[in-house]
Amino acid sequence: MVATGRRSRAGLALMAVVLFGVVAACGGRVGENGRFGVVYMDAQGFYAGVRVGMQQEAEVLGRSPQLLQLNAQGDASKESTFIDQVSAAKVDALILSPASATASVPALKLAHESGIPIICYNTCVAEESAREYVSAYVLGDPTRFGELLGERAAEYFLAEGNTEPEIAVVNCEFVEVCIERRKGFEQALHAELPGARIVANQEGATIDEAVDVAERILTANPDLDAFYGEAGGATMGAVRAVQARNKVGQTVVFGSDMSTEAGQALAAEDILKGVVDISGITVGELAARAADDVRRGEITDYTVVPAPVELYATPEDGSDWLRAHPDGVP
Repeated sequence: MVATGRRSRAGLALMAVVLFGVVAACGGRVGENGRFGVVYMDAQGFYAGVRVGMQQEAEVLGRSPQLLQLNAQGDASKESTFIDQVSAAKVDALILSPASATASVPALKLAHESGIPIICYNTCVAEESAREYVSAYVLGDPTRFGELLGERAAEYFLAEGNTEPEIAVVNCEFVEVCIERRKGFEQALHAELPGARIVANQEGATIDEAVDVAERILTANPDLDAFYGEAGGATMGAVRAVQARNKVGQTVVFGSDMSTEAGQALAAEDILKGVVDISGITVGELAARAADDVRRGEITDYTVVPAPVELYATPEDGSDWLRAHPDGVP
């Protein structure tokens, strides 16, 4: 997901300005209720939910701030330029899912030194830096996230009479939370099925990447029993690869992050057998509330704000999610 191409600093600045989005209170002047700089790591549906949640919670709080927004597309340099701009603009808070645990640190240090409160969500920089520069971190426990799916995978294979399944991981382990998800998955899986084997672990965070990765894994492991997708793109890429390689009925998928496509696949019952999700809307609400708490002095030290983690394990769960989210916003 991290871009490899280089653009000039001026070009990046222009791009950031073009990508600013404005949400202001109706009938008021733009920015009169404050301004938040907001960074989304990529364009996956989770981040659309975060945006909706922030807007809803801001309205509940009675102050709809102007949102200066950027889809960083996983590019830490683009993220950095945007943070430079909003720091200079003296926004009331910076709310972001950093592109890198390490490369994002200098930009967050600048924002902190500019007096801008920082709220991480979904991902953050390394803990030592987070404790120094970040006010709050909205986080669904990544270990528990993985454990729920590992428990679901063990339940499925025990019901199938398969005590030694071969499982491949399609990962997003350029961010720490995905590493913790896998550790939780493996721990819970092996607690019930000590003979289960992880036969591959390769990065494929976006759907297109994940399809290619999963197809290569299937070629190398034609008897593969399952994929574990650590993120939404990895999950649906694995599902599509199973379909493309005619492995329906042999290879199943356990995945992450609900979406319309994931809900439909879970409801279909043929490939996707479980999804663990942290609602983007809920995360957005919690991030906006944390920003307001920091602004009012109720949060003064680095604070982890827990976000709920939910398992969707049955076709009925998939259908229920689709009915509850007709617009597809998770």
